[in-house]
Amino acid sequence: MDIILRNESDEPIYQQITEQIKAQIMDGTLTAGDALPSMRTLAAQLRISVITTKRAYEELERSGYIENYTGKGCFVKKQNTDFLREETIRQTEEMLAQVCKKARLCGLSADDLKEMVDIMYTEGNDND
Repeated sequence: MDIILRNESDEPIYQQITEQIKAQIMDGTLTAGDALPSMRTLAAQLRISVITTKRAYEELERSGYIENYTGKGCFVKKQNTDFLREETIRQTEEMLAQVCKKARLCGLSADDLKEMVDIMYTEGNDND
């Protein structure tokens, strides 16, 4: 499991871990039943506090991505495809809100932005 922490990011470290594990579950890199590294192992690998990894795992469990079995560890939970779709839509809406804000700040019209999205979406099909 690859996790890359960005110290220059405004996002807290536990949240970076949480988002990257969610992304790996959603894209199929991690599948139902896969074991996650222990909190201590992950903390040692990333050179961070165990408290930080504990917080990330608790968030993942609260969000329904993993299950924690006392004495056995944390495992990827079987995902409901509707849940994953809704989560992906939510994340896309958040990113689009940021894009729209930046577009307004630099004076792009809605039509300009739509044209950019159409081009990028179409070109993206070639790279999928």
